[in-house]
Amino acid sequence: MNPLILGIESSCDETAVALVRGDRTIVAQGIASQDAAHRPFGGVVPEVAAREHVAALSPMVARVLTEGGVTLSQVDAVAATAGPGLIGGVMVGLVTAKALSFAARKPLIAVNHLEGHALSPRLVDPGLGFPYLLLLVSGGHCQLLAVEGVGRYRRLATTIDDAVGEAFDKTAKILGLGFPGGPAVERAAAGGNPAAVSLPRPLAGSDEPHFSFAGLKSAVLRAHATGRHGVADLAASFQQAAVDCLVDRSRRVLAQEPAMTAFVVAGGVASNAVVRAALAGLAADRGIGFVAPPPWLCTDNAAMIAWAGAERLALGLVDGLDSLARPRWPLDPAAEAARGAGVKA
Repeated sequence: MNPLILGIESSCDETAVALVRGDRTIVAQGIASQDAAHRPFGGVVPEVAAREHVAALSPMVARVLTEGGVTLSQVDAVAATAGPGLIGGVMVGLVTAKALSFAARKPLIAVNHLEGHALSPRLVDPGLGFPYLLLLVSGGHCQLLAVEGVGRYRRLATTIDDAVGEAFDKTAKILGLGFPGGPAVERAAAGGNPAAVSLPRPLAGSDEPHFSFAGLKSAVLRAHATGRHGVADLAASFQQAAVDCLVDRSRRVLAQEPAMTAFVVAGGVASNAVVRAALAGLAADRGIGFVAPPPWLCTDNAAMIAWAGAERLALGLVDGLDSLARPRWPLDPAAEAARGAGVKA
């Protein structure tokens, strides 16, 4: 059996559609960026994002089906992000998927966006088996999870305040680097000295497993206000501090989870080359395999949603047309709340 899954992603500011087969073939895909619409505001505006999804999604579905050389009737299931994310955008994508599912009489698969990231390395690496340790790093999340199977996740660490991607975005705003912030900081850091500015590494060396980036972000703001440091040096020093935190926290959890078959990174921040290199070095030091999806698969995309749908369909995990859009949806609902994390846990 080689099912063809139509995937839809609309959880933030990317409108994406993809056709993926169960044998890992990406038949066709499309992504519409909203950067131009949000740039004047210096960040994503939820209402603007939802309107952009409405305008882009239906034409993109039609185009991807045409490029894939198939009709909707030839699709075996429709998968869509059902959360977490900006609720307006999530609703646009999920309602569209429900309509397509109903019209074509095909199964609906309501995918957790975080599960899309968690399983995305398996789309490009057939040899990656369970269980593996996942560092999920994005604008909204910074977690370490034991991925024990499809739908089986054990959260080992999370951020107690800001996610690392949020810290990148806020640093870009402080330094006047523009939007989107993460790539802007990486570009600026390439011309700077990562040791030029003394910045904190929150929770580094702590017995507590979690992450913290709010203090680092505030330290960048204070350092910038002194006027003594160039933008490139501040960007490089911030990036190095963030990387050091990710490596330190991941090292601690890896030491406590010897059964993991590999160390995997996914999410938007995983597209940062300095982050990837540092984590690969950590895995090598620990003698464990390292897997990172290609950068295009780290940022929000529909191929990972379609692939998560394929993995779930193979196990008979399909959903009803009454499935709800969720602004928050933890992968491990039973995880103990982290200090200070609240709903971000």
